[in-house]
Amino acid sequence: MPDKNGILIVFSGPSGSGKDTVLKKLTEKNDDIRVSISMTTRPKRGQEVDGADYYFVTKDYFEKKIADGEMLEYAQYAGNYYGTPKAPVDEMLNAGINVVLEIEVQGAAKIRKIYPDAVSVFLMPPSLPALEERLRSRGTEDEETLSHRLFIAEQEIRRASEFSYVVVNDSIDDAVCDFETVIRAEKMRFSRNKNIISEVISNV
Repeated sequence: MPDKNGILIVFSGPSGSGKDTVLKKLTEKNDDIRVSISMTTRPKRGQEVDGADYYFVTKDYFEKKIADGEMLEYAQYAGNYYGTPKAPVDEMLNAGINVVLEIEVQGAAKIRKIYPDAVSVFLMPPSLPALEERLRSRGTEDEETLSHRLFIAEQEIRRASEFSYVVVNDSIDDAVCDFETVIRAEKMRFSRNKNIISEVISNV
């Protein structure tokens, strides 16, 4: 039989490339695709829900997870921990659910070492001017911050060659369709279908 485990997708791209929008539409269209939920030590904000927006935990709990090797990746920002717990990801993969791990470019290589079969997808803006226009349209950053984001974006785009696939987000619908195509193709990869090949041959 084909491999019934889900596929882990490492998903990266520069700020403003549309990652959240693409993932929202992707998961709305596909019941077998979930986005991994991060864990954090910061307090809940507004209407955030534990286990849906984040796993909200204490600093001691988070540090124990680190010490026990149960975090796929983590970082500290403004005195709080943020990271991806390993157990929920493995549970979903074993249940046949495809899991998308939205992560910074720097952390993608680390995840690929833990999960060699992981599929990596880089979301690319159609151009840097288009990316700048998207960032400006937010109206949330001053010129200095905007320039810094564009500089970081350019550096991240230079590392797109480290990823298995590049999806250009010129149109949300097209980008989601391309993402779905990647997943369908990966399900047909030889390494994921060795069992059914052996079964067919053995019945000859």
